[in-house]
Amino acid sequence: MQEVNMMVSGIIRKKGEKFVHVSFQRGKDVAEYILPECRLEKSQGFTEEELNQLLIYVKGSQAEIMEHARKVNPMKAMLGLKET
Repeated sequence: MQEVNMMVSGIIRKKGEKFVHVSFQRGKDVAEYILPECRLEKSQGFTEEELNQLLIYVKGSQAEIMEHARKVNPMKAMLGLKET
């Protein structure tokens, strides 16, 4: 089985709302969820069962994901630099 990578955006503010994009990638397969709603935004290549497993993970890890998003530096992320 191919490795699944997870990427977390910084906190995005729009119209007074705060949200985070969480993306999972496996080769050409992609799934993107929006937190805090845990809503599937888009997907390609993952099965329904895999999407359900990812959703369970996102819901169960939401606090940790949001904490990580607070620490994301958008400029470093855009340039592909590692967080320190």
